Amino acid sequence: MDDQAAELVERGRKRIEWIRSRMPLLAAARADFAVSRPFDGLRIGMSLHLEPKTAVLLETLAAGGAELVATGNHGSTQDDIVAVLRADGMTVFGRRQDSVERHHENVAAVLDAAPGILLDNGGDLAAGVVARGIESSILGGTEETTSGGDRLRGELAGRVPFPMIVINDSRLKAIGENRHAVGQSVVESFMRITNMMIPGRRFVVAGYGWCGSGVAHYLRALGGKVAVVEVDELTAFEAALDGYRVGSLENLAGWGEVFITATGQAGIITEEIFPLLADGAVLANCGHFPWEIDVPALTAAATGIHPLDEAIDRIDFADGRHVILLADGRMMNLAGREPKGNSLESMDLGFLLQVLSLERIATAADTLVEGAQPVPDDLDRLIARRMLAAMAADR
Repeated sequence: MDDQAAELVERGRKRIEWIRSRMPLLAAARADFAVSRPFDGLRIGMSLHLEPKTAVLLETLAAGGAELVATGNHGSTQDDIVAVLRADGMTVFGRRQDSVERHHENVAAVLDAAPGILLDNGGDLAAGVVARGIESSILGGTEETTSGGDRLRGELAGRVPFPMIVINDSRLKAIGENRHAVGQSVVESFMRITNMMIPGRRFVVAGYGWCGSGVAHYLRALGGKVAVVEVDELTAFEAALDGYRVGSLENLAGWGEVFITATGQAGIITEEIFPLLADGAVLANCGHFPWEIDVPALTAAATGIHPLDEAIDRIDFADGRHVILLADGRMMNLAGREPKGNSLESMDLGFLLQVLSLERIATAADTLVEGAQPVPDDLDRLIARRMLAAMAADR
């Protein structure tokens, strides 16, 4: 290992050490797994953001006997963490600068290793299994995100003949991780990337699900003026009663100064919206896939594209206006500058949902139905009790 590689590993280890010291739920699971060894003889294939908290998740699964083959997600891989995992003998693919094409090659490499259990994020592994026709070799798996759950119930519906526990269906995760942790980290990342102030600025949040409502909440808590775009009438009604301005993207395009997409769906800010945006509008996304802002159409409409910082591009239009695009339209809290992602506590909770759901797959897959399904209620309630105890919420 050369000096540069050794420095990368050392930096990653220090970051992981801090994270590990503040994730008591995974620490307890790691100790339990070291005794029970639920994953002995099993290979887990993973496609998930590779950052320090994920490294602690992988350590926990390895303590339970799992052999791990992993790749990150496009644009969010942190190279120092990959270096540590490889130094510790894990098979890990990917780097931060990988193209979308290379990311798909990394996913294919994970499937080439013939995993028996999937830990998926965005449905990439499950889709690859179905495309290859190797479903019979898979015991089951978990899916982390809203986007992946939508794929399992949409394009992959009826085609996945093994259980896939959708972690994002857990109300516990929705409250702790999606609303409060995503909300906090997206606002924090906006401030870190742009160095712009929140108070008095006009924000438009597209989507008022768990993540979007969290983003709106934290923006308003810091003094932002917030409007919400939501296509579901009941959810839009909820946003209105929560005190937000509610309208269509077309009507709010000229009002907003910052636009944040949080829907999990493709084609939210499209070429029809670009001419309506005010000069200097900032466009950002916090959904899993980089498809909510139509970046190819945006760049095609541009007369000039000027990188201003690591995660900031100025897009000029022929009429003299410009917009600012953050993190290339990717998930800004993990693909932006100095990415931190969600809070330690929320990921301790969310990853405990992961490891106990994977344990259920490994030890009792025959008790589960085929296809997408929520986290078993008994696991949700067990983890809620553990989280309340860890928070000392009764003090």
